[in-house]
Amino acid sequence: MQPATNPVPHQGRQFLSDNAAPVHPKVWDAMRAADAQDAPYDGDAVSARLDAHVTALFGRECAVLWVATGTAANCLALATMCPPYGGVVCHREAHIEADEGGAPGFYLHGAKLLLADGPSAKLTPDTVRVVIDPIRDDVHQVQPHAISVTQVSEYGCAYKPDEIAALRRLAHERDLGFHVDGARFGNAVAYLGCSPAEAIGGADALSFGFVKNGGMNAEAIVFFDTARNPDAAREARYRRKRAGHLQSKGRFLAAQIEAMLTDDLWLENARAANHAAASLAGAEDRLMHPIEANEVFLRCTAAERELLRAQGFGFYDWGADAARFVMSWDASPDAATALGEAVSRL
Repeated sequence: MQPATNPVPHQGRQFLSDNAAPVHPKVWDAMRAADAQDAPYDGDAVSARLDAHVTALFGRECAVLWVATGTAANCLALATMCPPYGGVVCHREAHIEADEGGAPGFYLHGAKLLLADGPSAKLTPDTVRVVIDPIRDDVHQVQPHAISVTQVSEYGCAYKPDEIAALRRLAHERDLGFHVDGARFGNAVAYLGCSPAEAIGGADALSFGFVKNGGMNAEAIVFFDTARNPDAAREARYRRKRAGHLQSKGRFLAAQIEAMLTDDLWLENARAANHAAASLAGAEDRLMHPIEANEVFLRCTAAERELLRAQGFGFYDWGADAARFVMSWDASPDAATALGEAVSRL
C-alpha cells in the first residue's frame, strides 16, 4: 500500500521512514578513508574484501556486489534466477510488486510476478502452493522459476527460522530459486536473536540492506555457495554494468558496507531502531500487526492522526484509518516514549 504524502515534522519527532535518517558517523569516516586513489569500478581494495566479510558472517561462501538501491539489488538478483518467459512468486504486498514502479518487469525483461497471500505480508508454503500448483507444465502458462520473500515483511513481521526454512525447502523441491529481500534484514536478525544464516533459511541470494540502517547509498547483493554455483554472480556483474549500476568510484559504496559490517554496526543500529519501536507496544488495541522490527502499524482515525501531528509527530497515513511509524537507528528514546504516551492518550 502506498503511503499518502504528509508534511515533514519538526526535528526530533520524525517517524516517516528510516530512509530519512542521517548517515552513521562511522560510515562517513569510512567514506573519507576511501577518498584516496585506488582502482576504479569494483577493482579497489575495499570491494575485494567484501566477499570475505560476508562469508565469515554467514558461514557460507559468498560473492558480494554493491549497488546503489534496494530496487536494483532485488531485480538484479532475481534476473539471474528467472528468464523473461518465467515467473517469480512473491506476496501481493511485497516491495517488488507494490513499490518498485515495474522495475522487476524491466530488469527481468517481462517476467511475471505471481502473487500469493499470507498474514502480515508473509508467505507460507501453503499459500505458495495455491499459486504454483494449478500451473500446467506447458508453453501456454508462465512457469515459476523463483520465490522471493521479504525479511522483515512489508508489515514489519519477521519470518522465524523454521518458517523461512520451510519456504526454502519448497523452493528446492520445485527446483526454484530462493531470494530474500533484506531491506531491513538487520532488524529481522535483531528481533529473532538468531544467526544471520538462520534468518535467510538457506537462500540462494540476499539483498542485504544498509541504506535504511545507517548507510548512505550502498546495498549489497549476496550470492551464496559460489564455489558450487559461480554462474549467478558472474551473470549479475554483467547485468549490473548494463543496468548502469557499476559505479566508477565503487570504493565509496564498498566502504559503507564494510563499515556497517565491522564490529556488527549493522546489528547494533537495528537493535536501537527495534528498541524504539517497542515504545509503542502498549498500544495493543490499535496494533494491526505484531511489533517485530522497527515498523509499527496502528489503527488511527483521521482526527486522531491530526492530533498526533499537532504535537509534532511525523508519520505516514496508511489507508483511510491507519498510520505507519518507522523508527530509525538514531531514534531518540525520549521522542519514541513521547509518541507512545501520545498514542495512549488518544
